[in-house]
Amino acid sequence: MRRVIRTEDLSVDERFDTWRDHMSRHVMAPMVITCDDPASFRGSIESMDLGAVHVSAVEASPCAGYRTSHMIRQSDPELVQIAFSLRGEIAITQDRRCALSQPSNLVLYHTSRPHQAQSGFSEDTTYGVMVVFPVKLLPLPSHKVERLTATPLSGREGIGALVSDFLIRLVNGADQYGASDRSRLGVVLTDLLTALLAHRLDADTALRPTTRRRVLLLQVQTFIQQHLTDPRLSPAMIAAAQGISLRTLHRLFQTEDATVAEWIRAQRLERCRRDLSDPALGDRPIHAIATRWSFPVPAHFTRAFSAAYGVTPQEYRRRHQPDHVLDWHA
Repeated sequence: MRRVIRTEDLSVDERFDTWRDHMSRHVMAPMVITCDDPASFRGSIESMDLGAVHVSAVEASPCAGYRTSHMIRQSDPELVQIAFSLRGEIAITQDRRCALSQPSNLVLYHTSRPHQAQSGFSEDTTYGVMVVFPVKLLPLPSHKVERLTATPLSGREGIGALVSDFLIRLVNGADQYGASDRSRLGVVLTDLLTALLAHRLDADTALRPTTRRRVLLLQVQTFIQQHLTDPRLSPAMIAAAQGISLRTLHRLFQTEDATVAEWIRAQRLERCRRDLSDPALGDRPIHAIATRWSFPVPAHFTRAFSAAYGVTPQEYRRRHQPDHVLDWHA
């Protein structure tokens, strides 16, 4: 992600004011942000734009903020804001409700109505992800979405787990994405958030077919990623676990430039590639790595790896671990 603000790079007098101004102007809608001890304030902001979706990883010492009716009348960009806590707790109040965003929880709030936020109840600093996007991107009735403001949404199970996992991977791997990637990732993220809200509202029928398809595909791909070490993993097993037909499963992958089996094999090969380049696994035999990722036959693994990466597994490891003595059976 693009580092925008880190208070350690600033003088003590500048730290809180600079962080506060950037939060209010660029991360969320304008709001008043206060801190009891500005001199000791610590914080950072890293941001990225995914088309119309803005994502920021935010760290902050205890602070509080509020947005008033007067501020809304002056300027309202009509944005949805999602707070996803990874460390510490953030209390968000809106529409006469108060939600505590604890680690792995997501909380939604809206710029068009007054709200308050306060952090720093149990940690020296809080750390989390802020997602901000225009409310018009949500294909759900606004009066229904209002039911979920300042309401904790679990990021540990179901679609919420898909959202939280996606956000964590997004902020940790931000440097890998080009401009066209980021635009597509913004669409995927809003689809996932829409599916989460629709599920909570029991309004799945309101989702567009393309949104339902993308969310189902991501659910399937997540299941595959979680079971790559299982040699029994197959299209039939995946379809049964997801409660869909084999025909539906194969149709999902028609736009992925790979069949289900090809996608599974590509993911397994990628795990092997990562392990072969990992210095911590330098003493692990190649055949053990291959077997772990369901390539029990050495000749088959060598052919598949060479076709995918243009070099044999032994040569790939040699290039990335030059001091390692390579032997398939070592």
